[in-house]
Amino acid sequence: EDTNNSPTVTLPATDYRTIHAAGILNLQNGETVRAGIVTDSMSNDSSELAGLITDTAQITWIPEGKIKKPQPTKTGKPPGSLQLTLENLTAPNKDDQSASSSVSLILALPRPLQLGRILTMIAQLGVNTIVLCGSKKVPKDYFGSHLFRKPGELRRHLVEGLCQAGDVRLPNIIVAKSLKIFLEDDLETVFPRSNVTRVIAHPFRRDGTDNFVRMRNVKFPQPLTTDERNEESNSENDPAVSRQIVLAVGPEGGWDEGY
Repeated sequence: EDTNNSPTVTLPATDYRTIHAAGILNLQNGETVRAGIVTDSMSNDSSELAGLITDTAQITWIPEGKIKKPQPTKTGKPPGSLQLTLENLTAPNKDDQSASSSVSLILALPRPLQLGRILTMIAQLGVNTIVLCGSKKVPKDYFGSHLFRKPGELRRHLVEGLCQAGDVRLPNIIVAKSLKIFLEDDLETVFPRSNVTRVIAHPFRRDGTDNFVRMRNVKFPQPLTTDERNEESNSENDPAVSRQIVLAVGPEGGWDEGY
């Protein structure tokens, strides 16, 4: 809804955000809280306000049933629905986005229970793209877990992380059951070598030589020249604008791939 040019959203009393606002934050009518509209490619729903956020979303409790007072109960339960008036919506600060949005992750699929927890933490950290891939040491039935069978489960864990971080930028998720096919067909498209530094979290080389490089010593692609930059149509892929890195993390037993 749009009230006085400020959009509003009403959350039911059973919504986990309503419960948190009452029981944990103990928010009162007229107080403000950080809120925003998630931007993501995992949902068919889209909004022109997606990606906007505010620190001054105004709280209005709507009592329901026998409860008359528009405030959390003495036991910390919601009195009813929660209405948020999203005043002063703006795009997140670009300086805040630059460090996190330039980091991506290739993750060998962990156990389903661990994956749910990891996705929440990944969203909290602001990772830009997550590639969930198979490997020799990843059981194939991991891809048959409820996280992949039930629509919205992956997104639910990511949104939980965004709520805890106060962010609205949902990571992109790519599911690659075959790591080899992803490396051969998609790696250069998704993470072009000219723009993205590729790091693998695996200290041992197959030829027996150990060449450890600390993260602080990782080298990034050289910035484009002025002429080359003028030819680029997408400034987000310009390393002069944002240093991008993708980190590949293997399964519990480490990478054991022959390629």
